[in-house]
Amino acid sequence: MRILITGGAGFIGRHVVDKLRDAGQDTVVLDLLHPAAHRRSAIDDVDGSVVRTDVRDAAAVATALARVDVVVHQAAMVGMGADLADLPEYVGCNDLGTAVLLAAMARAGVARLVLASSMVVYGEGAYTCPQHGSARPATRAAAALAAGRFEACCPHCAAAMYPGEVDEDAPLQPRSVYAATKVAQEHLASAWAAACGGSVVALRYHNVYGPGMPRDTPYSGVAAIFRSALEAGRPPRVFEDGAQRRDFVHVADVAEANLLAIAATGSGEGFRPYNIASGTPTTVGTMAATLADAMHGPAPVVTGEYRAGDVRHVVGSTLRARRDLGYVARTELSDGMRDFAVAPLRS
Repeated sequence: MRILITGGAGFIGRHVVDKLRDAGQDTVVLDLLHPAAHRRSAIDDVDGSVVRTDVRDAAAVATALARVDVVVHQAAMVGMGADLADLPEYVGCNDLGTAVLLAAMARAGVARLVLASSMVVYGEGAYTCPQHGSARPATRAAAALAAGRFEACCPHCAAAMYPGEVDEDAPLQPRSVYAATKVAQEHLASAWAAACGGSVVALRYHNVYGPGMPRDTPYSGVAAIFRSALEAGRPPRVFEDGAQRRDFVHVADVAEANLLAIAATGSGEGFRPYNIASGTPTTVGTMAATLADAMHGPAPVVTGEYRAGDVRHVVGSTLRARRDLGYVARTELSDGMRDFAVAPLRS
């Protein structure tokens, strides 16, 4: 089988490519080597087989699709970004890039797609109010955050709610520019599948960490930001009260999910989303403490700071991925953080 991987020189993309090559698959790797994800030393280290091109270049994408059976679309700008000046580049890379790719796939007759999506499409996760049952909270008010009131409240009675697991049928409520572009990618892929009889497996990654992660930039994940602080001898600075719940999933498990998803694109049509997580949620504060312990560094400092657009709790159910894909994460947080503490990162 011939597989095209966009963004294949990136953090997750490299792990997917390595898994595919180890499995004996024929791979074509495209990557723009965007400076938001690739600093100079990382670019110099890129495999010579990577075709450096932009997925917005229709002619280059058409050439890359020759004899391809499946596309794994990892290419995207990720993270919160520096500020709203990034908005056009996020939309260009993520949404226009996806549209150009899908149009080229339709022309080439390639009907199988694995899409790298994200848990950010949900906004806040699932919550239950003691009085009103299941409810989706409104965006947290800046005044409440500044006063240290971090928990999401019931939109009906303003009572504190209990967080739970969000499943793939939950409404999509993006609360950042990046999140909005990931929702748009999903909608484009769904419309493409309906129009051409294609098969899309969308993997909604939760908080991915592991070897090859970019170092501390506005486009990095929180695990890399904490590790950069610890390497400099500084304590990780944990925002809010550190009790916000997330699911940190090791990149090796995410790469395996992509292989399972490739197989699944051959067994059905339409658009099917899946949460890809460890299945063992934790708090950001606990993750920071686990990493600090693994690196023998200073304990985290809880700062009470907050960022506009951050959500309080988002934890995904992995039941559907286990049932349909056979996906089960193998890496425990403590083991993964010990590995991450010494793993090479992208400088």
